[in-house]
Amino acid sequence: MNKPNIALTIAGTDPTGGAGVMADLKSFHACGVYGMAAVTSIVAQNTKGVQHIHNLEPQWLSEQLASVLDDELPHAIKTGMIASKEMMQLIQEYLVKYHEIPYVIDPVMLANS
Repeated sequence: MNKPNIALTIAGTDPTGGAGVMADLKSFHACGVYGMAAVTSIVAQNTKGVQHIHNLEPQWLSEQLASVLDDELPHAIKTGMIASKEMMQLIQEYLVKYHEIPYVIDPVMLANS
């Protein structure tokens, strides 16, 4: 049996499922791709708007990425909402370290509905 293609999303959450990690994972699944995720921000939002954004500390992102990438290397990486300059630098370090993995940068700078 063939192993499925794997994609990693690095983004914020959206409890409605319309954006962020949740939407990326649904899109990956619809394309027959196994999705993994590392969360940058936890967002409280609905169709009426964004109520609150809690940006995780860069160390939390680093621990998620180290854990996920130690288990299985993805065939592609996609970023979404990146919460801080420090997170951008951290992600850049991983993209350089795993330079053979293609990536897509989706320049989401803030959450909105």
